[in-house]
Amino acid sequence: MVCVPEELDDLDHQLIRLLREDGRRTFSEMAGRIGLSVAAVKRRVDRLRQIGVITGFTATIDYAKLGWGIQAFTELRYSGSTPVAEIVRTTTGVPEVQAVFTIAGDPDALIHVRARDLEHLQQVIDTLRRTGNVTGTKTLMVMGSWTRDTLRRS
Repeated sequence: MVCVPEELDDLDHQLIRLLREDGRRTFSEMAGRIGLSVAAVKRRVDRLRQIGVITGFTATIDYAKLGWGIQAFTELRYSGSTPVAEIVRTTTGVPEVQAVFTIAGDPDALIHVRARDLEHLQQVIDTLRRTGNVTGTKTLMVMGSWTRDTLRRS
């Protein structure tokens, strides 16, 4: 079943917001916050999962506390004949790559990288430069970040 935005009402959007802020919220807590019964909240969350709006629940990790304090985004350029599947395969084969986005125009891909320190980041970039048909890179280091979810918690 494909969901169209009109099928979601304000209460659905409130539930989604509450779960984005804290995926461990109980149905009881959400029911109290939006004025529905616990059973009604459960039915709505189950429906949102069934139609694919909610795709899972996850923990938010402080990677710096795990020793991975450097984040960067690297633009990758590939030779013109490189298929998208090859771009995804070669980038996801590097463990420090957290996400890969194939994009239209120049560059061909944007990847999110985590590293222990600057030397490690350089090693990762060097590895990427030698991978597949990479013809060029440009790396942007993250100095700070925010998301809508973390902004709401502040």
